[in-house]
Amino acid sequence: MEKFVSSIQSYSGIILLMLLVVVVILLICVFNLSLGLNRLSKKYAIFMKGKDGQSLEKLFKRKFDLIEKLAVELQLNAENVEKLEKMQNMSLNKYGIVKYDAFEDMGGKLSFVLAMLDTNNTGFLLNAIHSRENCFLYIKEIVNGESYIRLSEEEMEALKTAINFGAEENEFDI
Repeated sequence: MEKFVSSIQSYSGIILLMLLVVVVILLICVFNLSLGLNRLSKKYAIFMKGKDGQSLEKLFKRKFDLIEKLAVELQLNAENVEKLEKMQNMSLNKYGIVKYDAFEDMGGKLSFVLAMLDTNNTGFLLNAIHSRENCFLYIKEIVNGESYIRLSEEEMEALKTAINFGAEENEFDI
């Protein structure tokens, strides 16, 4: 034991210096932890705004209720979008129009064929034939892109334009 005490006394300066370095390091750590605790306390105070912990619980409950309500609304919106898509597919959303001269002695391309189709290429052809005295309208049913009645050249062109509607840029030239 005496040997131990004498060795400590001989190295007391070095030991004191090492202890001083350890104390300085510990003081730096305490200062750093104090700054972190201060920042955490400020964040905690902001987070716990209100009278007590109960207000935080009420806030969470309101937010979760809102999330549940939004989930229900999202589901309803998805169903409505699906219904709208089905309705849109059944609507007449493709068209083709061809203007022509029905009679050689009349110019101005006053006669026309209008093809109106849905997504399944089902719809109708409306043929308006203009003469000097009258204008006649004829309608032909189209099912899956085909007619049960023979089509004229202009009607075939209007039908082809309507079937390809959206596949390429269509121009409506009047």
